[in-house]
Amino acid sequence: MPSEQLSRGDLLIVAAPSGGGKTTLVNALLEGDDRLTLSVSHTTRPPRPGEQPGEHYYFVTEAEFETLAADGAFVEHALVFGHHYGTHAGMLQEMLERGLDVILEIDWQGARQVRERFPDCRSVFILPPSLETLRQRLSQRAQDTEEVIEKRMQQARSEISHWAEFDFLVVNDEFEAALADLQVVLRSLRLARPRQQHEYANLLAELLGSR
Repeated sequence: MPSEQLSRGDLLIVAAPSGGGKTTLVNALLEGDDRLTLSVSHTTRPPRPGEQPGEHYYFVTEAEFETLAADGAFVEHALVFGHHYGTHAGMLQEMLERGLDVILEIDWQGARQVRERFPDCRSVFILPPSLETLRQRLSQRAQDTEEVIEKRMQQARSEISHWAEFDFLVVNDEFEAALADLQVVLRSLRLARPRQQHEYANLLAELLGSR
């Protein structure tokens, strides 16, 4: 039987170029898993239709964001498409200490910063099956102009160039297959020896005759 005290949660970074489909995949991964949660970022970007404060992002002003950054409140923060995004260190630490596995949806810049503070974290980069498919996904959003889409395509190439910095690669061609790959990654983290050693401390003690 597992020990009564849950082990510290694991931190999983999930990154992708804009239009890579990471948000849809992450939302599906979160469903039905009460030990998995999403770290909600702070941002200066205005809310999009349907987005709720505290659920999708913590929406703050430029001045508020700068104050938090100056106070060292963020474990990572970056400027993306003219808007600031940051992960609150205190909130992240609290969730991990509660035994929750935490997903960070951030870009490669943020991933570099997080690795410095959390060297045991693991990371996944989600690739589109082709640039043509990526362009189609960006166009189907019907939220951006053609000029903005072209800028996002250029940015996507730049982001994809950092793929080698990540521990796992998942190609999001068939959704169910990509989701299954992410589930395998998460399962592998939970089966790692340090975590299992903590959760099954009582069982190991019994089997080894040390109690």
